[in-house]
Amino acid sequence: MLRQAPDAGKTRASGSCLNWDDLLSTQRMRPSHGHKNQYDGRNAFEKDYHRIILSASFRRLQDKTQVFPLDQSDFVRTRLTHSLEVSSLAKSLGEQTSELLRQRGIEGAPNSGQQKELSDLLLCAGLIHDLGNPPFGHYGETTIRNWYKTHLRSLEFRGKPLWTWLKPQMQADLENFEGNAQALRLVSKLHFMVDEHGMNLTSALLNTLIKYPVNSLAIDANTEDVRYHKMGYFYQERDLFETICNATGTMLVEERPEAYIAENTGEDAGQMSFGPDNGLRRACRHPLTYLLEAADDISYRTADLEDASRKGKITFGQLQDSLEHSERLADIGDEKLLEQYRAVVRELSHRLSIAREKKIQNPELYAIQNWIIFVQTQLIQSVIESYAEHYPKIMRGQYNYDLFHENFAGLLLDVLGDIAYDYVFSSQAIVQLEVASDAIIGGLLDKFVPACINFDTELEQKPVDKRLMDLVSDNYRANYYREAAGRDEGYRLYLRLLLVNDYICGMTDSFAKNLYYKFNGIY
Repeated sequence: MLRQAPDAGKTRASGSCLNWDDLLSTQRMRPSHGHKNQYDGRNAFEKDYHRIILSASFRRLQDKTQVFPLDQSDFVRTRLTHSLEVSSLAKSLGEQTSELLRQRGIEGAPNSGQQKELSDLLLCAGLIHDLGNPPFGHYGETTIRNWYKTHLRSLEFRGKPLWTWLKPQMQADLENFEGNAQALRLVSKLHFMVDEHGMNLTSALLNTLIKYPVNSLAIDANTEDVRYHKMGYFYQERDLFETICNATGTMLVEERPEAYIAENTGEDAGQMSFGPDNGLRRACRHPLTYLLEAADDISYRTADLEDASRKGKITFGQLQDSLEHSERLADIGDEKLLEQYRAVVRELSHRLSIAREKKIQNPELYAIQNWIIFVQTQLIQSVIESYAEHYPKIMRGQYNYDLFHENFAGLLLDVLGDIAYDYVFSSQAIVQLEVASDAIIGGLLDKFVPACINFDTELEQKPVDKRLMDLVSDNYRANYYREAAGRDEGYRLYLRLLLVNDYICGMTDSFAKNLYYKFNGIY
């Protein structure tokens, strides 16, 4: 059966245009009831900014890995510095794309007031886009996914394997764990400020945060449509997701849903529901999500290279040779695109010449750093051009790619990604980090998941299991009790598993490592 949707809100027919009045919705899950200050001229997104900056969740990013294991060096990026960089880039992209759209007279372009608001929104989105990531970055995400794929069938509750208690989407949530979905859960529920609404951020900001507007049953990593590559929300947040989409007008009605329905089975496949015209309602990406994603990609691809060069993982000569002889160039038939790429590569040698003329102490590192700044500028220009080119499709919810699809920026980022893989992600330090993540996070799951199974039931708990559950944050446990009230046995088990994930994902690298050491008698 397909779940009947609540009030359709601002649902639109597929092909109709989104509009910025709705997309910049300042609706919150609870109306703000703070003291009204007549001198407060901040817009809603500037207020979101202060809520984020002052949060403990944001501060914890200073002790979470970006790529390299955290060390005493002050130049290696953490999740905090990465988020600040993405925030700055995203705001800049918002300003420049809005300006370009207006200069070209493109219909539906944001006006000057909307440009200010969307830029402030993107500033916030960059700060929170990684809040849901567990310790040890993407290695932690992989560990969580693999752990559940292995253990949902070996652990039991009331004499039955765990997976038999879970709806298909609940099981898929755990086996396809995603930091983006955890970030939505964190800011909307887990970060206790006033009540159960977490930071109570604006709907527009929350929607921008959702890179993949589908649930875990609709994931298809092989499709060209990037919206389906990962999940954007957990089963527990499905109603929140729909509320957000309705507020911003990103829930669309498809005219011919039969083909999609035929490809998806299960009670909640694809978060399908029917609108008043009997069409299939599905969400599209928020237009600002494309810019947030681009800022993130530009930031980490260039930052990985800079950090690697500073740590001596790649030399100037190796970088230059990899850029000039990338295997990807052989597949490019567009001579104009190739020349644009070669011009950027030649600039690396030019920067080295400048460094030597200035008698810089380490001219090769200086050249790489300055070249990276130049590359970022080129990538930003390519992104805003791509956004303007695809703007009509983006505003109809019909653009299925990122802003680097089949253009100069995409080629350059792909080459930089290949270089990072060869010289960074295969390095001894990164391999050690991956092994440590598997041992530490896997070890914590080994302890806490069995402890949570009989928690909040009439079944007997081992004394050690009770003590383990007492370690979980009071805020997180309070959220569990709110969500579990009135639910059936399987649903409550699902929520307990989410509770364990909530606790582990909220840890910093150091906290997770120290807790694991204590559990294993290492002091």
